[in-house]
Amino acid sequence: MEWQEKAKIMVETQIKSRGIKNPALLEAMAGLPRHLFVPKHLANLAYSDCALPIGEGQTISQPYIVAKMTELLDPKPNDKVLEIGTGSGYQAALLASMGCAVFTIERIAALALTAKTVFDKLEVSNKINVRIGDGRLGWPEEAPFDCIIVTAAAPKIEDAWIKQLAEGGRLVVPLVVSFNVEQLVKIMKVKGKTVEERHDYCSFVPLLPGVKP
Repeated sequence: MEWQEKAKIMVETQIKSRGIKNPALLEAMAGLPRHLFVPKHLANLAYSDCALPIGEGQTISQPYIVAKMTELLDPKPNDKVLEIGTGSGYQAALLASMGCAVFTIERIAALALTAKTVFDKLEVSNKINVRIGDGRLGWPEEAPFDCIIVTAAAPKIEDAWIKQLAEGGRLVVPLVVSFNVEQLVKIMKVKGKTVEERHDYCSFVPLLPGVKP
């Protein structure tokens, strides 16, 4: 079976069937070769309903969770998006394919370099800026951002993220709410103040400080 058919089935059975409705998101997920973002020996599982290891103790999230977080983020074409945790690069590539300008930060240099190779192959490098660094600090010189998405379990909402969020902007983060329990939290900046919504429970690798070479 060709990857396009696998991606289409993934969207129909795992994404649309669970209530994700954003048409631009569904189209982007159906058109993105997810198998390029996983180790070659796991390529046959790339479109499965599960997270997969990508090395360095990190994972590529379950397709539904990627879709849910992206729908909550509600990115629009030409939005400026900050991603905390490049990981495999799949989320960044998805946002780029939806027309966003993506600024993504990864603390593990090896993962950042691997992701950049895939971006080049997909010809989306012109839409994605990659930095190796501490995502807790954000990317102040490129702020403000219309959207900020955090792809690891954060123990708290960093002040830098709120400061760098544009008026009317959306922040989506898997927030640690108790021991080994995370919940998707959406924060919107409205007239300089934050409005919070809580959504699905989830499971992510922890957000780690510093930079790992």
